[in-house]
Amino acid sequence: QLQLVESGGGSVQPGGSLRLSCLVSGSTSDYYAIGWFRQAPGKEREGISCISLSSNFPNYGDSVRDRFKISRDNAKNTVDLQMSSLAPEDAATYYCAAAPWSSFKVPCGMDWSAYGSWGHGTQVTVSS
Repeated sequence: QLQLVESGGGSVQPGGSLRLSCLVSGSTSDYYAIGWFRQAPGKEREGISCISLSSNFPNYGDSVRDRFKISRDNAKNTVDLQMSSLAPEDAATYYCAAAPWSSFKVPCGMDWSAYGSWGHGTQVTVSS
């Protein structure tokens, strides 16, 4: 089975940066991509970014395209999300999830319904 564990959340001042990591354990043979999502209280789940497990071609949501960067670290088995210029509206619980081959598309999608094997999330707070 595939297990995803998010880490790196915390409190940061506006304009600051955080790096989130999604540790991927187990077999990834049934999955083609890893995505990052976030959800704040009272708001819908939002796709942030995704990346293929077999390439470095990423996809980004419009709200974070200029500020966030997704990457894979194969040595550590992580998919990382570098977040910069953070603002209060970025505060949320951030989740990573794996997309199965049955939902394969290029570039990888950011529709939450296409993902499975969700992690439990890591919380990001942006406050002065």
